Amino acid sequence: MAKSLIIVESPAKAATIKRYLDGSFEVEASAGHIKDLPERALGVDVAKGFSPRFEVVRGKRKIVDRLKNAASGAAQVYLAPDPDREGEAIAWHIFEEIESVAPNVSRVMFHEITRDAVRRALGDPRPLDRKMYESQLARRILDRLVGYQISPLLWRKVQGGLSAGRVQSVAVRLVVEREREIEAFVPVEYWIMTASLERASETRAFKATLKKIGGKKAEVHDRETADALIARLRGAEWLVRSVERKERRRPAGPPYITSTLQQDASRLLHFSPSHTMAVAQRLYEGVEIGDEGRVGLITYMRTDSVRVSNEALGAARETIGERFGPAYVPEKANLYRNKRSAQDAHEAIRPTYVARAPADLKGQLGRDEYRLYNLIYSRFLACQMTPAVYDQTSVDVAVEDAEFRATGSVLKFDGYLAAWRAGREPVEKAEEDAADEEFGENGGLPADLVEGEALRLRDLSGEQKFTEPPPRFSEATLVRELEERGIGRPSTYAAIVGTIQTKQYVRKDEGKLKPTELGRTVNDLLVAHFSDVVDYDFTARMEQDLDEVEEGRKGRLDVLGSFYGSFSETLEKAKTEMRSVKKQAEPAGVDCELCGKPMLIRFGKNGTFLGCSGYPACRNTREMQRDESGQVSAREAEDVGTCPKCGQTLLVRSGRFGKFIACSTYPKCDYTRPYTRTERCPNPGCDGLLAERVSRKGKTFFSCSNYPKCKFIASGEPVAETCPQCAAPTLFARSSRVGGRSLRCMREGCGYTRRERGRAADGDEGAAAGSGAAAEVGADEG
Repeated sequence: MAKSLIIVESPAKAATIKRYLDGSFEVEASAGHIKDLPERALGVDVAKGFSPRFEVVRGKRKIVDRLKNAASGAAQVYLAPDPDREGEAIAWHIFEEIESVAPNVSRVMFHEITRDAVRRALGDPRPLDRKMYESQLARRILDRLVGYQISPLLWRKVQGGLSAGRVQSVAVRLVVEREREIEAFVPVEYWIMTASLERASETRAFKATLKKIGGKKAEVHDRETADALIARLRGAEWLVRSVERKERRRPAGPPYITSTLQQDASRLLHFSPSHTMAVAQRLYEGVEIGDEGRVGLITYMRTDSVRVSNEALGAARETIGERFGPAYVPEKANLYRNKRSAQDAHEAIRPTYVARAPADLKGQLGRDEYRLYNLIYSRFLACQMTPAVYDQTSVDVAVEDAEFRATGSVLKFDGYLAAWRAGREPVEKAEEDAADEEFGENGGLPADLVEGEALRLRDLSGEQKFTEPPPRFSEATLVRELEERGIGRPSTYAAIVGTIQTKQYVRKDEGKLKPTELGRTVNDLLVAHFSDVVDYDFTARMEQDLDEVEEGRKGRLDVLGSFYGSFSETLEKAKTEMRSVKKQAEPAGVDCELCGKPMLIRFGKNGTFLGCSGYPACRNTREMQRDESGQVSAREAEDVGTCPKCGQTLLVRSGRFGKFIACSTYPKCDYTRPYTRTERCPNPGCDGLLAERVSRKGKTFFSCSNYPKCKFIASGEPVAETCPQCAAPTLFARSSRVGGRSLRCMREGCGYTRRERGRAADGDEGAAAGSGAAAEVGADEG
């Protein structure tokens, strides 16, 4: 008798499911999308009702033929791509390819990859969901219309290779506008007044800060006011005005959804959003666990719902009672409310088996897999535990017309913190404690102070402070901002953050996102000419419209038609009215030091630079920089000696393929030579130095200054340290994704490597995995 066939996306998931079913089913994988809109054409016929033209993805024809062949001999075909809109679209495309040979086709949803969950899903198949597919189809066509029609306009007006997108351009706008807020910010001086007080009968002091003067909020803005206040209050009588003691209960947060997992993984583990999702994908699809084989450890990781099944709630409460005791189990299960915009198609992210503690898996998971599983596991247990309880004391101290306040908070019962902090790394615990310092212990405040009690002043001081601008976005806080504004969906957050960096609209500096000059320029052009497309509210409303298409309250053509009418008019207008940056470069406010003409902001293959407006008569270029207020200036070039040809100064310049040394009067004097560092080439017998170069793709590498005689080449940062294994004079350093760095000898045949532990600002980008979300956003948005 012919077996039934299950088709999933990932080969790893296919292997896990096949083992669970003991050979009673055939399991095949599509390896993501098998069909897509054409790469080099719009692929949407607007005149014929926005009809899309899908074609088999390049390189996927053999996979399609294999799936078709397997389906032709199957008794029943179960389509089981990921349980979301994109997975539904993949299922429809597979169905379209196999329907001629497979009459019995059903859809199944695997929300977790465990033996019981897989068998339950197979026992509850359903037809393909046309409304869900229509919603994804509307999103795909919308993004294609925007990306493939605005992007060519940017190529003509700014430079080739640029892209615009319905969601990515809004993300860039957020980063650009935050940077301009910071540049426009004017710091305001203020002073924090702190009194060190003690009881008459004790020598142990506690601190209180100024809160009110004359019954109003205290505002001290300069040193003169601070000094006068200190002089006036130093000899005054200090009395306890009031003492308030209360119990404060702090409940746990809800279980993870996609955005909160990405935020905590960034904050606590220093993972980028894309790396977080890549690791989570492996945990969901299955990891080899000793004799058990491949096991799915967490539920589906692309979700915006905090809902948890009754079965999982019961298992969590039982585990908490056994591990921590009955005091940690609430009377009823803790239930959390979804946000209004949540689709609620899946459960929250949780472990598939609560009995499988992280400690049991430590030797069987990779380091990143273990750390992320530990985070998910701890959060899930914590969300079903009783609140932490603090004894909090507030003391108001009166002195003349001023009022100071001292507060203390002591942990009385740890509650959910027992699970949340269990097994955490010391650095992560310290960071978590710092983030929650308002709940931290303060043992310096006496417990038995009473109203009217006199206190003795030990010291009164003022500390100068300045108000600070809003912080720059990190990858995690940008994801949070997108989620709060209703922009994008769980499957796209990581891809959006990655795309805006890949396109060089945004760069990451010490873990914070800053707009590039290219990002600023493109954003300004889009805001000026496509204000609707990059409007925050419009993008959020469009997400709601797509939800309504899935719910059947709106039709796909209604959403597309209402958008495209005004968009097409705006597009035609922008073609004639948008400023050509290529022809009308923005003045930099800096004059050329060679000819005196204004310098212009130019865009090149490797970034932004200042070019003389007198080109081609004057070919002077300078590296560009902005100060904290946003002012443009030319970066000072490094002086490296005297030109042997004309006697003028030699400067370090940046060119298309990296740094080089040129005469300060270039091009009047055309003397140039390669820029070399002090580190020596590691090849035996070579006396060359290392030269920093830039590849055609913009990647930095190092080669020998004796090229082509010596053809040594390497990536990584050179370090002047002798290899202990082969005595090469230079090692090469690479930062680790999870902190620290590795030092490697690049001399052929050596292989020496040494790892140094440390703390990185953020993790490396991980490859996007699963249902092809990264590829989807990249293709949709030009």
